[in-house]
Amino acid sequence: MVSVDKAIIVRYERGGHKFEMLVDPDLAWRLRRGEEVNMDDLLASPDVYKDAKKGDRASEELVEKTFGTTDPYKVAEYIIKHGELHLTTEQRRMLYEEVRNKVASIIARRAVDPRTGTPHPLQRILNAMDQAKVHVDIFKKPEEQVEDVVAALRKVIPIRMEMRKIALRIPATYASKAYSHVRAYKVIREAWGNDGSLSVVLEVPAGMVEEVLHDLAQITHGDLESKILE
Repeated sequence: MVSVDKAIIVRYERGGHKFEMLVDPDLAWRLRRGEEVNMDDLLASPDVYKDAKKGDRASEELVEKTFGTTDPYKVAEYIIKHGELHLTTEQRRMLYEEVRNKVASIIARRAVDPRTGTPHPLQRILNAMDQAKVHVDIFKKPEEQVEDVVAALRKVIPIRMEMRKIALRIPATYASKAYSHVRAYKVIREAWGNDGSLSVVLEVPAGMVEEVLHDLAQITHGDLESKILE
């Protein structure tokens, strides 16, 4: 549970009535973006207020009538997702940088320079975002913003989102251990050999090919056959 002095007020108004709750600012914005959070950690207090600063609580009857429940977790979730979420300037700055870096990281892992077929380094993506005057939304998931950001980046650097198919053959010694790893990616085809070996074709973002091969090489101690199909 977040302490009251570190909590922020989230507010929702309906029918001339105001409802406020005290919540953790970081967890609140993560919940608003659609992430799962621990509600016990989110709430500074289970109380629903008419005026949180004055400690003036809303009646249970009014809360029930407005939200269809008096469960503080459900009420808090509704207010956070549909009401006003006020962050301090410093909180907004920190959250903005976090989202901006996550968007840039996703692009660096998935996109390539079409002239060379190689990924753009993360810092180049960040610099290009500054040059293109790209702004991210702290209340949207980074993945949901990638397409729009890439479109803006095309004005300043050559960039293209591409996928690659990788054919892999993993010997029986490491097949079981490697299987959970390869399932983290999109599996186009898989087959188990009579000798216990595993043959798979994966589809991964072009910028992640080297990372995927490096990780599997570590798991198999280099005993791995691989071929980039496209």
